[in-house]
Amino acid sequence: MSERLPVAGRAQVRHDVKELLRSERGRVARLVGLTLLASAAGLVGPYLLGRIIDMVENGTATLAAVDLMAVGVVVAACAQLVLTRYARRSTYRFGEHVLRRLREDFVARVLSLPTQVVERSGTGDLITRVSVDVTAVGQTLRGALPDIALYVFQLLVLFAAIFWISPLLGLCVVITIPVVLPVVRWYLRRSREAYLAEGSALSGALENVTATAEGGRTVEGMGLQADRIGVTDHDVGLLYRARRGTLRLRSALFPVTESAFALPTAIALLVGGLVYLNGGIALGALVTCLLYIEQAVNPMIRLTQWMEEVQRATASFARLRGVQRLPEEVSGSDLEPEGDGIELVDVHYAYVPGHDVLRGIDLSIRPGERLAVVGPSGAGKTTIGRLLSGADVPDSGRVSVGGVPVGELPAEVLRERIVLVDQEHHVFTGTLRENLAIAAPEADDERLLAALESVEADWARSLPEGLDTAVGSGGTALDPARAQQVALARVVLLDPHTVVLDEATSLLDPRTARAAERSLAAVLEGRTVIAIAHRLHTAHDADRVAVVEAGRITELGTHDELVAAGGAYAALWSSWHGTD
Repeated sequence: MSERLPVAGRAQVRHDVKELLRSERGRVARLVGLTLLASAAGLVGPYLLGRIIDMVENGTATLAAVDLMAVGVVVAACAQLVLTRYARRSTYRFGEHVLRRLREDFVARVLSLPTQVVERSGTGDLITRVSVDVTAVGQTLRGALPDIALYVFQLLVLFAAIFWISPLLGLCVVITIPVVLPVVRWYLRRSREAYLAEGSALSGALENVTATAEGGRTVEGMGLQADRIGVTDHDVGLLYRARRGTLRLRSALFPVTESAFALPTAIALLVGGLVYLNGGIALGALVTCLLYIEQAVNPMIRLTQWMEEVQRATASFARLRGVQRLPEEVSGSDLEPEGDGIELVDVHYAYVPGHDVLRGIDLSIRPGERLAVVGPSGAGKTTIGRLLSGADVPDSGRVSVGGVPVGELPAEVLRERIVLVDQEHHVFTGTLRENLAIAAPEADDERLLAALESVEADWARSLPEGLDTAVGSGGTALDPARAQQVALARVVLLDPHTVVLDEATSLLDPRTARAAERSLAAVLEGRTVIAIAHRLHTAHDADRVAVVEAGRITELGTHDELVAAGGAYAALWSSWHGTD
């Protein structure tokens, strides 16, 4: 079961938003200034129209004066159009800049987390946060934020103008607050948790769908179709209920608010008409206020509609910033390992509490030794490799190199000493040179090619552009065997003291794998090599063989000693050798 990454609390979200705004003071000031100017320009037209009405009513209107004011209305409308355009542009740029920072902060923090934390969170949660949640925040920054900024400032300016002209008509606008406020508060109290639940349900569904797709052959081979369909149906049910919950909130919010926002104009017409008939307000002022109120209705409706988008984005923002609560990978102690000897002392480890994968492992590995770890699938071989490389730390017991616990070594020191190469490998989008330079940025072409040749990757010299050939997505496709050779070449370039090979040549054909292993053995001469192998010829060539069964080391010795002992290893060797 994956452990979900944490979600930021309300206080942290508010703090992070304030920090973002503080760090972008210049952009915020620019968009606020442009938006205020655009809102102010929008007041000019109704005001001049009111003046024209007053002049006509008082009999003081002249053709020149009316023409001048009409030109003023047109100029103000054009100015508002231009200012609004640049205000939106400024807001879009602000939104894209903030979105870039959020992406970079999220990826940087995930990369700084301990490996086991990232792996246990599951691919579904990570993918959902970096895709769906980033998209939700991005849509709000690009779409909602420009409108919200403009509408908020428009409303502030409009309300100020209405109260300045007629406080009584201003109260007609405020009367909607007692109607709208309760339903808005009801919505806000529930929306955060509802959208977080929707995001969590989507993560779970994506996690299981990804697992089913990646293990499609296993599902088909073992007849697990009904089981996986059941899991998918369950996930879809959870997602359906979560989305119904958010729909229920929207269904209550929108009808009430849209109906309430129709009240100000109707009440202002009634009250304003009575006040005008009693001589309490000029006709031009009344028309101006009514136009301002009508201008305010659409922003209020739009703000309510955007509220749902903002709440969704706030929940996504909380999920993105939640990783900030996790501790970064520890820098390690200042202790310097004395030598390269590795020890495992009474090591216990469980992926799920209460279900130990390793049970009391004791093992001492001498510097320069070649140790093969063999045993049936699920015995704990890969887990031993992960503990040795520092990818995981034991629940109890100790794994140390040179007397220093592996988990306490700084990451850069640990990677110089111990490197894990497992069945998983990745070719990054870029050139072959860039893929190799990850391990040795200063290496020249001859060293890069020599590393490839040491793992039997002679095909590299025949590539169209040699080391500058683009590989990975959009470039020359490397089959699994070649991709694995690139991964092994990185190990050669990294030149560690100890290499943990977790079935590292499993994707190569037997002949190529045998040649690659011989080449690696020559390159790694004098270094410690721990080979977790399913091909027993690896064990035959090792200095010692450790047999792991049910989380324990049941046999330990040389190949000849274990064959002579007639135990589990002898049975494995006999079975494998007999079918070779």
